[in-house]
Amino acid sequence: MTQTFTLGPEHEIEEGHSKGYELPHLQVFAVRRDGLLYVYKNDCPHLNINLEWQEDQFLDMDAAFIQCSGHGALFEIETGICISGPCQGEHLTVIAHEIDAQGQIVINVAEEILDN
Repeated sequence: MTQTFTLGPEHEIEEGHSKGYELPHLQVFAVRRDGLLYVYKNDCPHLNINLEWQEDQFLDMDAAFIQCSGHGALFEIETGICISGPCQGEHLTVIAHEIDAQGQIVINVAEEILDN
């Protein structure tokens, strides 16, 4: 079973930027790279903490990777796989999403993701 949430307008996330969203029982973030949007659960697989350094700041200085604020682990934007740090080889939780006819980011979240 899944729950559906609307995050907001797709156009709010510019190329090379990220944005966090707080939902009931879940925090997620979206990143735009090469025109594509990626959505992940805001949770480090190593420390189970939020990833952002500051509000909406999920990327490293070059906007090349997602970076954990807790220990600096780096994750590929396109896959969520950790390529550097103590959680190397682990990955962020991908959140299925689509853009609706009004340009809103809509996510579908499995119940087990909401509970963890």
